[in-house]
Amino acid sequence: MKYISLLRGINVSGQKKVVMSDLKTLYEALGFQNVVTYIQSGNVIFEATSKSKTNVKDHIEQAIKKNYSFHVPVEIRTKSELEAITENIPFRSINVSEDGTKVLVTFLSRRPTAVKVGELQQYVVAPEKLVVKGTEVYLYCPNGYGTSKLSNNFLEQKLGVEATTRNWKSVLKLYDLSV
Repeated sequence: MKYISLLRGINVSGQKKVVMSDLKTLYEALGFQNVVTYIQSGNVIFEATSKSKTNVKDHIEQAIKKNYSFHVPVEIRTKSELEAITENIPFRSINVSEDGTKVLVTFLSRRPTAVKVGELQQYVVAPEKLVVKGTEVYLYCPNGYGTSKLSNNFLEQKLGVEATTRNWKSVLKLYDLSV
């Protein structure tokens, strides 16, 4: 089974430093095959015999904790789930080649409640857009993600779930690398 893991909060402002070549070696030591990393934010494409995303996630989180002495939340998606994410983008009118860093996907650890999603909508201020589909939040931040209130931490707090965010260009590249 082909998986994509997205590590949350590594290599940000010198915090939780993880070298990608070391991360690749760690995944290989866990028995994963065809391991490929993409940029320094902790994106890993790999194959595993396990059909349980939960088991794979737990295995990776425990190994990181053991090797680095800090916890890193990991979100796991299958290749087919990532394909569905790329096909279901709700912002069809946006030029992704020009706005690929202004469109983002936040990967959630579980589906948030409808009540929490409804409450979150009050914080979306035009021209920003936010659409929740299952365990993903699609964001459009035309003035830049760094200026938006809809940060990863904010979404985690309001939705009550762990999350990690990637821009659209990275999501597309991860999908390309997984094919």
